[in-house]
Amino acid sequence: MKSFFSLLGRYALTLSAVMMAAFLAYLLWKHYAQTPWTRDGRVRADVVRIAPDVSGPVNQVAVSDNQWVERGDVLYSIDPHWLQLAVASAQADVEAKHHERVMRQDAARRRAQIKGMISGEDLQQTGSAASVAAANYQGAQAALELARLNLAHAVVRAPVSGYVTHLRLCAGDYATAGETNVAIIDAHSFWVVGYFEETKLHHIRVGDSAKIALMGVEPTLSGHVESIGHGIGDNNDETGGLGLPNVEPTFNWVRLAQRIPVRIHIDTLPEGVELVAGLSASVSVTPQRHRAGETTSSY
Repeated sequence: MKSFFSLLGRYALTLSAVMMAAFLAYLLWKHYAQTPWTRDGRVRADVVRIAPDVSGPVNQVAVSDNQWVERGDVLYSIDPHWLQLAVASAQADVEAKHHERVMRQDAARRRAQIKGMISGEDLQQTGSAASVAAANYQGAQAALELARLNLAHAVVRAPVSGYVTHLRLCAGDYATAGETNVAIIDAHSFWVVGYFEETKLHHIRVGDSAKIALMGVEPTLSGHVESIGHGIGDNNDETGGLGLPNVEPTFNWVRLAQRIPVRIHIDTLPEGVELVAGLSASVSVTPQRHRAGETTSSY
C-alpha cells in the first residue's frame, strides 16, 4: 500500500509539473500573440532639403558637416556680383520708365486742356500712351523688387534648427536654383516608426502608451501612438509591359503577416540619449481600456 501511494504521489507531482509548464507556455503564447510589440522599429526625423533661389558660384560655405545650426544661421553665400548688376540695371530701367511716364502724362494733360482744338482720336491716343507708360513704370518697379529679392537670397540661411548632414558643398561649386545642395535634420522632429504585424494591429489605438528600446542604449524612452499607417505597397499591383497588373504566378501556403507602420511620438527623452535618424528600436504598445461602444475602426 505504501508503494502505491508513493507511486501515486510521483505521478501526481509529474502531472502537476506538466500542467504548470503547459499553463506557463499558454500564458507566454498569449502574451506573444496578443501583446503588440515589434523589434522592427526605426528612429525617423524630418530632413529639410535646402536649395537656393538663385543660381551662381558659391563663394563661401559657413558650416561644416554634422554641425549644429540655429534657425537663421548662414549656411553659404553665392557670388552676388551678377545679382548686384541686375539690381543696378533694374534701377536704371525704373528711372527711365519714370521719366517716360511723366512725359506722357504731361502730354496728355496739355492736350486735354485744348481738346476743342484737336481731334478726339489724337486725344485718345495721347491718353492711352500715358496709361501704357504708367503700366510700364509699375512693371519696372516690380522687376526692381525681384532683383533686390534675388540679391537678398544670395545668402542662404537655415530654415530650422538642427544638424547639417552629409555636406558636400564647397566654395567654388556652382549652385543651381531649385537643386538641393544642403540637408538639415530638424532636431525637433524626431519620432519612431514601428512596423507591427497585421495580426496585432487590432490591439493598437491612437493614444496608447508605448515603450521604446533603442539598440545599444540602456534607458527606455516613453511615447504614445500618434497615428497608424493606412497603406503599404503591393507587388501584385505593379504594371507590366502591356499596362496590365503583374500578378505573381505562385502563392505560398505559409502566409507571412504584413507589417504596418505605426508612428510613435516620443514623450520623454532620457538625459544623455542622442537621437540619430535611422537607429534601430524595439517598440511595445500597452493597449488601454477603451470605452464601451467605441468603434474599432476609423473607416
